[in-house]
Amino acid sequence: MKIDYQEPSKDLLMRIDIHEKYGSANIDVWTNELLQPKAGMSILDVGCGAGKLSFLFDDYTKRGAKITGGDFSEELLDKARAKNKERGSNIDFQFLDFNEKFNFEDNTFDLCTSAFAIYYASDLKFTFGEAHRVLQSPDPSSGKPGGRLFVSGPLPENKQIFYDIIKEATNAEIPPMPGSSRFKGDIFNTINGIFAKTELHKFENHLTFPEVAPFIDYVRASLGEDRKLWTSMFNGKDEYEALIGKIEAVAQKWFDRDGKLVMTKVVGGILATK
Repeated sequence: MKIDYQEPSKDLLMRIDIHEKYGSANIDVWTNELLQPKAGMSILDVGCGAGKLSFLFDDYTKRGAKITGGDFSEELLDKARAKNKERGSNIDFQFLDFNEKFNFEDNTFDLCTSAFAIYYASDLKFTFGEAHRVLQSPDPSSGKPGGRLFVSGPLPENKQIFYDIIKEATNAEIPPMPGSSRFKGDIFNTINGIFAKTELHKFENHLTFPEVAPFIDYVRASLGEDRKLWTSMFNGKDEYEALIGKIEAVAQKWFDRDGKLVMTKVVGGILATK
């Protein structure tokens, strides 16, 4: 299934900032506690964006891991490389299109991760097959387990208030999201069919908005995803702004009623072992 989607960096970075500013839980802590990356590991971060996860592992391992970050957005890679230089880190950021063969040898990495990215792959079996190929195979003689894949993304129950407000404002069906609509089904089942062991973990983060404005910032950063995921709801700038106005009016009504807006991010983490 080809997904016509491209994430503008400003929208992605806006949502990350809002998660950190208004959230009650830290997904970085959850990720590190679940994966426990160690010095000496070779780690591949697929769809690394501006390098958030790569830098997280770099800090956690005290720069003791060999980390490669790959993304198809040169704009985001430039941001990652600039921060890499500023930090004095030695992460290798390079172009990687997860719809194409990965440019790495078999059995190269101990850990392959992808946060909110790889589930947009056109051919899930191919892409996760590539992740499986480049991960270390288990070594029966030493008892060393195979390399691990970790994929995080939204579960179907993710940010329900966001969708409820939009439904009330538009009286229209929400278009299926490539992440949440596929995560527990196609994505989990594909990974489970390729890897020896597969687990599903869950993370919840309650974002409390003390006013409507930052919620609308989040709405714009979501509906503005290159105007491709939500195009069934508007056509052109004028219709887009009219849509935002309707959503803002409903959000204000909910805020006046409850005194706040609380949106719960519900994230799945698929952890698989080769």
